[in-house]
Amino acid sequence: MAVVKQITDAVESVEGVTLLNVDPGAATNRTVVTFVGSPEAVCEAAFRGSKRAAEVIDMRLHHGEHPRQGATDVLPLIPVSGVTLEECATMARRLAGRLASEASIPCYAYEAAAFKPERKNLAVCRAGEYEALKEKLTTPEKRPDFMPEGVGESSSIPESILRSGCTVVGARDFLIAVNWNLNTTSVETANAIALDVREKGRIKREGGTDTGWPIHDENGQKIRIPGTLKCTKAIGWYIEEYGIAQVSMNMTNLQVTPLHVAYEEVCRCAQNRGVRVTGTEIIGLLPRKSLIDAGKYFLTKGHRSTDVTEEMIVKTAILSMGLGDLKPFNPREKVIEYLLADRT
Repeated sequence: MAVVKQITDAVESVEGVTLLNVDPGAATNRTVVTFVGSPEAVCEAAFRGSKRAAEVIDMRLHHGEHPRQGATDVLPLIPVSGVTLEECATMARRLAGRLASEASIPCYAYEAAAFKPERKNLAVCRAGEYEALKEKLTTPEKRPDFMPEGVGESSSIPESILRSGCTVVGARDFLIAVNWNLNTTSVETANAIALDVREKGRIKREGGTDTGWPIHDENGQKIRIPGTLKCTKAIGWYIEEYGIAQVSMNMTNLQVTPLHVAYEEVCRCAQNRGVRVTGTEIIGLLPRKSLIDAGKYFLTKGHRSTDVTEEMIVKTAILSMGLGDLKPFNPREKVIEYLLADRT
């Protein structure tokens, strides 16, 4: 936590920035830091925090369950109020350029800030993770959008970049990072459920199994079977910290797929595979609307009135989805609107 403290101190050194949440994960070896402020203050804080992370984290020694390729792995600018997504995209590109030129951190631009359509997808920018750093820096079609001067023209990579890795900078709307806890230790089962639900789905294979030979179309392309949840990305993993397998999911459009809809579908797919969801772990923050909508859904499902206090609606959501399964869930510390109201 001493390393995280140095980074958050750098963030908070910028006047007008409010640190909302610091959410560490032991098994993932990854910490989510959330802060708000004016566009100029947030960009400056993001620069200082990323620069400090590159100084105190050595990616040559870093390992964790979560995909990663840099000391600051991904840096999204999210419009809260008074700024548009397009303006955030412009600022993200400017920030990425500054990180490359002033901090010697190669940067990809993703989501709304992407220069190439395929790089809107974070997974494309992160392909190969840190271990592919040399290949990505020296292969023209794989090179980051913003490069420190003189890097990539030969096979020699400065030690500072070997330490920092690459950062993915972009602009996007609010998403929820969520892990669904399973009553199993099987990564294979967790990953099968992830393939069932994620929008990208799975490759179609002979015999209808996950181990058969891939089936191709007339053009030689692998055929994919879409998952059941739009606007979701998911993988399965085992978390030694808790002794369970999880389905780890990013929900990128909460209007298309709300939190409670994803919960119900993951529960259904888990049951089909002989296991069950025991609870939900929210990584970072989530918007108030997600809990309100979920609480009202579960109240209605239980034939109860939704004409109750907001506190009761939120409590229903927490209990119904098991948000406190692994550790206490305090909505005043996890809901962005509550945090803003309490700290600004």
